[in-house]
Amino acid sequence: MTTVASGNHDGGVVVREACREDLLSVYRIEKTAFEQPWPYAAFERLLSAPAFLVAERDTDRPPVDPAAEQYADGSGIVGYVVGDVTPNHGRDIGHIKDIAVRPDAQGSGLGRRLLRRGLHRLAAAGASVVKLEVRASNTRAQRLYDSEGFEPVRTEPRYYGDGEAAYVMALELGDWIRGERG
Repeated sequence: MTTVASGNHDGGVVVREACREDLLSVYRIEKTAFEQPWPYAAFERLLSAPAFLVAERDTDRPPVDPAAEQYADGSGIVGYVVGDVTPNHGRDIGHIKDIAVRPDAQGSGLGRRLLRRGLHRLAAAGASVVKLEVRASNTRAQRLYDSEGFEPVRTEPRYYGDGEAAYVMALELGDWIRGERG
């Protein structure tokens, strides 16, 4: 297990590579965060992805929200990001496939930290552009992605199982790094 880069330990939370022991906690967050969660097996398949990172809170520190016990599983995992890279004739494409933060840890900037660490990992793995999909109704996530430089590319009608559309957004990693966002 390695931490990702300098500045990964903040507020009692460290961002590090995911390991097999984290998968159940990741899956529990997934089920809490999304109406149509990924299956556990999807996380197993992506465990070696270059940007599968978890945010882990020091379990000796009290939770930010006293009601957090309903989310806690004792592991300290409070969020994750999953991203991989697909070769594309010298212009490899990174893909942020999933990102979530446990409800009691939301609003603390942790989603942004995970996104940024994931983008750095995808750049290190050779991606020159990164894409993601976001629900048309998820304006909070759209604002985060927009603030990091993602731009809408197209709309995928009925992308999700419930019929909701997705916006496909993309980011030029070189521009993002030069803009000192990360």
